[in-house]
Amino acid sequence: MNPAPQILVVDDDEGITSLLREYLSRFSFTTHAARDGASMREQLQAQAIDLVVLDLMLPGTDGLTLAREVRSRSAVPIIMLTARASHYDRVLGLELGADDYMTKPFEPRELVARIQTVLRRAKAQNDASATQSQASADIVRFGGWALHRHERHVVAPTGVVVPLSNAEYRLLTSFLAMPRRLCTREWLMEQARGRTLDSTDRSIDLLVSRLRQKLQVGPEAAPLIKTIRGAGYMLDVQRVHAQPVWQA
Repeated sequence: MNPAPQILVVDDDEGITSLLREYLSRFSFTTHAARDGASMREQLQAQAIDLVVLDLMLPGTDGLTLAREVRSRSAVPIIMLTARASHYDRVLGLELGADDYMTKPFEPRELVARIQTVLRRAKAQNDASATQSQASADIVRFGGWALHRHERHVVAPTGVVVPLSNAEYRLLTSFLAMPRRLCTREWLMEQARGRTLDSTDRSIDLLVSRLRQKLQVGPEAAPLIKTIRGAGYMLDVQRVHAQPVWQA
């Protein structure tokens, strides 16, 4: 039998941590709790955590800083909880390495669904990495650019190395799977984060805008990512060529 997934809930509200501990146990999750950054670090060292549910507003070190810290050391999935409705906060959390977010107040059943989705996606990515052969596509070339998948950065036609956040990397790989084809906002959200798009959620537009800026060689160059008004976006490159890193 597979061991129960280990979930770490980081929130200074004991009511929320108690509720989630009891509720998640119904779905065969083992839940641990932490109230701040110090106790979070202790739990991550003591337990084999599979996913972190991380509140944005914490005493001492805030959730965004802790997300950056965790991501610098580990690929463990992170779902952020926030009482803020700002799209900027959501995008910033994703760029710092969070895999998804939820706005308080929330339904515990929805959180369970998000956890299950993120864990499935993480498992699929891990399985793909484990079975990747030497001939797999480590470098993807498009429009004069090169995406280095292992390092998760792109190299501009000028030779400049441009780092990508986790969210930007997932977004770019989605575009590269559909060159010169319409990518709807809903499809991009589902591909990048494994969830459907709320009609009021503009975070995918902010992410596209940031990725477009990173793929801009100069102010006079035509953008690689074009907006299809009222429909979505398109990666405007003629050819996407993947090659093994040992051939680069």
